[in-house]
Amino acid sequence: MGLNLTVSTQSIHTQVTNVLRNAIVSGEFALGEKLSETALAQRLGVSRTPVREALKQLQQEGLVEIIPRVGTCVRKPTEKEIFELFKIKESLEGLAAGLMAERGEIPESNQLVQAMESMEEAVEKRDIDRYVESNGRFHDAILRGSGNSKLLYHFNLLINQLPYKRFVYITLDQPDRLEKSINEHRRIVEAIQARDTELAEKLMREHVKASGDKLIQVMKAELYG
Repeated sequence: MGLNLTVSTQSIHTQVTNVLRNAIVSGEFALGEKLSETALAQRLGVSRTPVREALKQLQQEGLVEIIPRVGTCVRKPTEKEIFELFKIKESLEGLAAGLMAERGEIPESNQLVQAMESMEEAVEKRDIDRYVESNGRFHDAILRGSGNSKLLYHFNLLINQLPYKRFVYITLDQPDRLEKSINEHRRIVEAIQARDTELAEKLMREHVKASGDKLIQVMKAELYG
């Protein structure tokens, strides 16, 4: 019985796309860095075809730029794009917090509290790695807790256009930002638990704006300084 080459190819393509996406988002590849299909194929142990298809997919997501007769490079967003992306992030996460508060007790509620407790322990131990990981789980719980799959889909497309995690580390390294951040998160949890939809949305928007303002400063300095 012959192998189903179509299924196999799609599987490889998906794996390669995920690996390259994670490498870009995590900052393993620098913004503006040129990517060689041949080098990537050798590094991943695959042919150039799934790499080429993966790069096309990542171009659609806004992560890379394919320039004819030049090659492919990690896309470097403009200052205007950075500002616009964070304005949308503020709106989407604010909406998600309000929607979650409306829904009351749901599975994501426990996940939110667990993430919050982990963040508090990380602050006590000054464990930035754990804080960043727990912060990711916190925001993910709210996005999923919104119960709106379209919101979650568009948020993921949005956030993948920037190496967000890299800049979270830099932001938390700023004076007093860690303490302010944990307090902002606590208030959001309290508003959601109280089912105060307006306050939950307001606090989340303020939190994203506060962290976003600092992130934009850092990004502009790193990208264009």
